Order: sequence, then C-alpha cells, then structure tokens
Amino acid sequence: MDKTVEIVILAMIAAFLGLRLYSVLGRRSEHEEEVIQGPRPTETPRVSGGDTLDRGAAPARMPVPGVTPAIERGLREIAAADRRFDITAFLEGAKGAYRMVLESFWKGDRETLDELCDRDVYDGFANAIAAREAAGEVLDNRLVRIEEAVIVAAAYQAPMARITVRFAADIAAVTRNADGVVVAGSLNDAVEARDLWTFSRDVTSASPDWLLDETDEA
Repeated sequence: MDKTVEIVILAMIAAFLGLRLYSVLGRRSEHEEEVIQGPRPTETPRVSGGDTLDRGAAPARMPVPGVTPAIERGLREIAAADRRFDITAFLEGAKGAYRMVLESFWKGDRETLDELCDRDVYDGFANAIAAREAAGEVLDNRLVRIEEAVIVAAAYQAPMARITVRFAADIAAVTRNADGVVVAGSLNDAVEARDLWTFSRDVTSASPDWLLDETDEA
C-alpha cells in the first residue's frame, strides 16, 4: 500500500513539473515567433569612409517596432531581393553616413561626398561649397548628437532599393568670415535639425554600399 502511494505521489510530481516546463517553453516559443528571422548575412560592407559594419553580427529581423505595414512590406521586398540586407546594420550605417556627409560638407571635403552621394546630391553639396568658398566663409559646425534615426519609407523597384530615414540631431553651427570672425551661429547653443534622407542601392551590384540620393527637411 505504501509503495503504491509512493508511486502515485511521484507520478503527480512528474506531471506537475512537466506542465510547468511546457508553460515556460510555450510562452517562450510564442514570444520568439513574433520576430521573423531572416537569413544571416555573410558580407561586411563598407559603411562610409573606410569604416566597416559587421552584417554578420545580427540577422535581419522584421517586423521593426513602430513601422507601418507599407514600410514593413517594402523592407520585406528589399530583404527578399537582397539576401545580405540587415535592418540593424543599415540603420547603424545610415547614422554613420549622416555624420560623415555633414562633416564632409562642413569641411568642404568633395572627395568623401562623391563617395557617399549620388550625382545629383553631390552636385548640390559641391555648388554650396563653391558658393561658400567664393564668399570667403568657413563653417565651424559640430554634430553634438543624433537623437533619432527612424525608417519612414521603404520601397523596392527592381533593381533599386530605396529607404528613407528621418534624423533628429543637435548641431552647434557657426559661420566665420575670411578673417575668422563669427558672422552667424554659436558653438554654445546647439540647434535641432530634422532631416529626411533617402538612401538607395542597386541590389544587383557587387558593392554593398548605399548612396545618399535625396535630402529634405522633416
């Protein structure tokens, strides 16, 4: 009798532990299914100016929190066409490009701008630099911080992928004349800049680089 009771008690304990294990694993599985894993990228592309970003560090993940169905659809189409595409790496690269493009424009570094921008955007920057040089003015600007970098549009029209990112940043802006005298702005008071930058890439290209092909104010 005692042996039978002991067996019954052990069976009840095993059943209880089994239910607990199932409940934990079940919740975990349901949670993990909310994130769709894409293929693990294999390349390490140059993001900008010699910097690299390891796309193999994190697999592509969708959906991205906060995006609309239209944006999510565009990102999925891009990921389907470009198996190396990784959203996290793209956003980190976009922030790096934002900083490098601004700093290159402020310094008048045409060579770097030519590497990061398509022809129309480059021409706009180059013309502004030429006008600034003709006026004898120098920009002494500083990007204090990037507060926000959010994807607001994504589309794929073979073979081009295009993604628009909204940036919010604090910038300390100063303009000096040929004598070095401040004629506008202040390095002590940062101003908020809100920009919409669109990056594009031909997914059939061997190059993993995205180019800045449109700029606008947010």
